Amino acid sequence: MSPSPLSVDLLIEARWVVPVEPHGVVLDDHAVIVNGGEIVAIVPADEARSLYAPRERVTLAEHALIPGLVNAHTHNPMTLLRGLADDLPLMTWLQEHIWPAEGRVMGPDFIRDGVELAVAEMIRGGTTCANENYFFPDVIAATYRRMGFRAVVGLPVIDFPTPWAKTADEYFQRAVEVHDALRDEPLLSTAFAPHAPYTVSDENFERLRVLAEQLDIPIHLHTHETAQEVDEAVAKDGMRPFERLKKLGLVNERLIAVHMTQLTDGEIAACAAAGVSVVHCPESNLKLASGFCPAEKLRRAGVNLCIGTDGCASNNDLDMFGEMRTAALLAKAVAGDAAAFDAASALRAATLNGARAIGLGERVGSIEPGKRADLAAVRLDALETQPLYHVASQLVYATGRHQVSDVWIDGERKLADTRLVGVDIDAIRDKARGWRQRIAAEDPA
Repeated sequence: MSPSPLSVDLLIEARWVVPVEPHGVVLDDHAVIVNGGEIVAIVPADEARSLYAPRERVTLAEHALIPGLVNAHTHNPMTLLRGLADDLPLMTWLQEHIWPAEGRVMGPDFIRDGVELAVAEMIRGGTTCANENYFFPDVIAATYRRMGFRAVVGLPVIDFPTPWAKTADEYFQRAVEVHDALRDEPLLSTAFAPHAPYTVSDENFERLRVLAEQLDIPIHLHTHETAQEVDEAVAKDGMRPFERLKKLGLVNERLIAVHMTQLTDGEIAACAAAGVSVVHCPESNLKLASGFCPAEKLRRAGVNLCIGTDGCASNNDLDMFGEMRTAALLAKAVAGDAAAFDAASALRAATLNGARAIGLGERVGSIEPGKRADLAAVRLDALETQPLYHVASQLVYATGRHQVSDVWIDGERKLADTRLVGVDIDAIRDKARGWRQRIAAEDPA
């Protein structure tokens, strides 16, 4: 007598399952079994039908089921600044437009509405987790919690006053308060988010290092973003920013170094040896003419290379499919090697590598038993993705985010047949238009 089928919450049958781990594997006609928000098994679909009695069954006949994408660096409240000051170099963009606009509008309402818009956009594009870096992390966290989105919430530190904090002591006090408040949140964790070496003092970096060790959290910062940044650091400090960070004891497995367009071979080797994660933001770097991250050199050296969109003010979207494609193509051009940063590596950088960088590699980033069910289904039967020879290549080089049909976060359905679940799109759109009227009226351009 055969055993009775096991009762589970969810069974997802997919034409292809792309688990990411093992690397480069594609499973034909498999099912992912989810119970209590956890992936409990991945088995051939015909076996799953006899082994499990799901409360919900989803059949994805022409889809690839992938891990939810991990946006390893973003400033999601800045979604409300999308397109405000385009076609400008970094420092002009920052000093003459973005920082003044933020000074006028930054506050809890701006933060909440920007994150709402960003979460809706990310879910529609298959992103299920973001590494956030912005002010008012308490409001950011509350918005992510309400929308059921997984995130690492950055705890900002910068050497000048902002609406969030006025002094170094206040930045650190408020950071610890937010961290403590989020200790038991299942979808939320924290990282310190010092802005950049040129806006944070040695004293504050030393405080960060000690506190990050005590709290066991990462340090997430922009560095080596432009040649100008590096040159000015050498003139001021007599050393490159990376050397200064190393001298301060910050070059270790906690460091999430964003952009890294200006690197020597020695710095790449040091990143690999120390366990540093590097976040490649190719479209933002291209748009601001910041430089080219040597992605393939980093990957070959063994550095944990991730992908991020940066904020919508410098991208101008949160499209991780577009970012994967750009990252892969740019890496080939920079390396002078058509085989560089292949499709499977790009997909891994946008999923498991990002999860590992932010301390969630044991929970999400791949489709494996024991991990949380953060999943995205991508239709591949569109004319634009036909004919289909290699699934991973099609996902990276031909697929658009509009082909994402279904998304789950922690086993909860967030997108059902391209429709957001529990999100008022009209209200989000109306709020975005209201912010546009206010911000555009006051911008000097």
